[in-house]
Order: sequence, then C-alpha cells, then structure tokens
Amino acid sequence: MRATSTHPPSTAGPRTAQLSRRAALGLGLAAALPVAAAGPASASAASVIGGEQLARDGVQVRGASGPPAVTARAWLVADQHSGEVLASYRAHRRLAPASTLKMLFADTVLAKFPHTTKHTVTAEDLADIPAGSSLVGIQAGTTYTVEQLWQGVFLRSGNDAVHVLSHMNGGVARTVAEMQAKAKDLQALDTHVVSPDGFDHKGQLSSAYDLTLFARQGLRNDDFRAYCSTRTADFPAGGRKTFQIQNTDRLLTGAWGMPTYDGLIGVKNGYTTDAGNTFTGAATRDGRTLLVTVLHPKPAGNGVYEETAALLDWGFRAAGRAEPVGTLVRPVSEGGAADTATDAPRQKAGRTAAAGAPGAAGPSPWRLAEGGAGTAALLAAGVYALRNRVRGRERGRERAEAARAGGRHRR
Repeated sequence: MRATSTHPPSTAGPRTAQLSRRAALGLGLAAALPVAAAGPASASAASVIGGEQLARDGVQVRGASGPPAVTARAWLVADQHSGEVLASYRAHRRLAPASTLKMLFADTVLAKFPHTTKHTVTAEDLADIPAGSSLVGIQAGTTYTVEQLWQGVFLRSGNDAVHVLSHMNGGVARTVAEMQAKAKDLQALDTHVVSPDGFDHKGQLSSAYDLTLFARQGLRNDDFRAYCSTRTADFPAGGRKTFQIQNTDRLLTGAWGMPTYDGLIGVKNGYTTDAGNTFTGAATRDGRTLLVTVLHPKPAGNGVYEETAALLDWGFRAAGRAEPVGTLVRPVSEGGAADTATDAPRQKAGRTAAAGAPGAAGPSPWRLAEGGAGTAALLAAGVYALRNRVRGRERGRERAEAARAGGRHRR
C-alpha cells in the first residue's frame, strides 16, 4: 500500500497553515468516533496479528540475505518451536485456501472421536459434497474407522471423508461454526469459513499467516502429525476388499518427478480453480522444525512444492542469522492476548486484500469494513468541507478587494 503525503508545501501561507490546523483538528475529532478506520499502512504493531511488519507489502526479512525469488502471491517461513516468523510476503493477504483449510478442520474435529471408533456411512453423509470435489472413494453402507476417515482426509484430501466426519460431528453447518470459532481462538482473523473442505465458495478465505497457525497447532497433536506424514494406506473398498491410497503431498512421496524433501513431516496441500496450488509444509533438520506456507505460485504442477522447498532451504541456512519479522501468536485459550480492539482495522484491510492489496481481515469482514469505509468517508468529507470553507472565504475577500479596486479606478 502506497503512503501519500498530505503535508502542505513549505511555501504555504498563513491561510494554508490555518487549513492544515483545522483539518488536523477535524481529523482528530473524527478519529475519536467509535468506528475505527486505520488501515495497515498506519497500523501500530498492536493492530496487526503477529506484528506490524507482517502487514507490509514486499518481502519482509531482517538480519540475513533475502530468500530466493518465488512467484507465490503470498508466503511465510516460521519456526515451529519459537513461533518466530523468519520471512514473509503478504502474510495477511486473504486468498482462497483450497484444501489447506482442512488443517483447521482437523484442529477442530480430530480430538473428538477415538481413532478406533467405527461409523457406517449413509447416503445422507454424502449428499452435500460439492460437485467436482476430490474424493477418496467412500461408499454408503460401508463401515469405516475414524482412523481410515482421517487417512482419507490427509492422504487423498477426500471431501467425502470430510463430510462424513462433519455429519458425525453434528452436521456441516455446526462444523463450519466450530471451525470459525476455532480460527478465532487461534487468532486466525484472516480466515472466513464457508465449508469444512476448503472447496471454492464465495467468501471462503484465509492467509499464509493463518494457515501456518493451523499447521503449527495441528502438529502438536500426535494423530495429526501421524496422518499428515503417512505416505500410503490401505482403504476399504466394500466387503473385505481394500485398495491403496497415496498421499498427494509430492515432497513427501516423490511423485510426479518431484524429489522428496529431506526431513519433511507433512503437512497439507490443496488445489482449486480459485486458489490455484496451495501448500503448507513442515520439515525438521538438526533439531529445528520450520513451517512454510506458499499460496498460488505461477508455475502449475510441481511449482508449489519447488517454491516450498526453496524457502525451507533458505530457512535452514538462515538459522541463527535471520531476525524475526513477526511471530505466530498463541491461542487465546492458552493465554494469547486477544486482539479484540483491533478487529475493525484488520477487517477494512482484508476487504481489499482478496483483490490484490496486502492486508488481513477477520471472519466477518463486511460490516466492519463498511464501518471503516464510512469513517474514511467522514474524514474525507470533513477535510473537503473545511477546505471549501476556507476557499470560500478567500474568494469572498478577493471579490471584495476587486470591487474596491474597481471603485478606485472609476473615481
């Protein structure tokens, strides 16, 4: 976001200076109104989740040579243990997440059912799956363990497995509401959940920062960590038959000509028409675990994995030299400081972020964004009115002086 100077030129006369003082007074009074309107360019560190620098445009890095050039529309590199963000690019930019949103689904639902629990799938469980979804091949009438359903989620990104688990959890609507509440607790305020599977829906958005929060939270759970690192599994095919499923994470499996990444743990990949390719990966080397999220790089195919690997390589090389540019915040339920007072500025920023401007927003951006926009309009109107008032006085003086000068000429 470009900052535009509003300071008058140094040659300004007394009237211009008077206008500036009055405009400043008007701005100060308007700023005291109950609707916040500050955007990322003027936000303080406290107003941006993870730190003010994460709201800036351009690559953010300190104390080390810059990361390799990548084409992703947003990305982030962070330390799993400390939560330090080592480098980022448009970390809070709101974009379609695709199936990386399934990490939040797992953070929300995974601990609710023992992995040995069995469930016989009904037609109703599968009735609301979006057309064109990725599927693991679940069949109505077949009994699955919860472990097998989660393997379907993590390995094959199966929306059918997500919907079965959602129905076990009380339905899709309830699961979406719980995911949104979980995102709020994790302080993932850029995320707006519309469906539990990450499929393209209007308004379904997240950010590189939020997705990294989801991965970090998930990797604290042993089952989450085990599922996302599983390469292959046998899956029920009805009766006593099974078929093998393989993880679609190419850095984990080496599929499609992509070399496996040394020390890779997981985590989750995705693809939709709106989101393009998305990926959050985690890897451990020399006792250090790094998280990288890459959203919508230009190259198709292996591009998202190649850029993730390049950023992981940089992160491990920069260990001990890169100073943090931000931090992955703690959940509110675990003592993290809630950012309730600064939701409105983030909302306003997030409304434009999906269209290409950097920023961040919370789960229900529209009303708060309208409030921010209304305040901005009020400020602009106040300045405009003050400027017109002064100009009117100036024109009045000029007409009076012209009339007097004309009178002297006629005499």
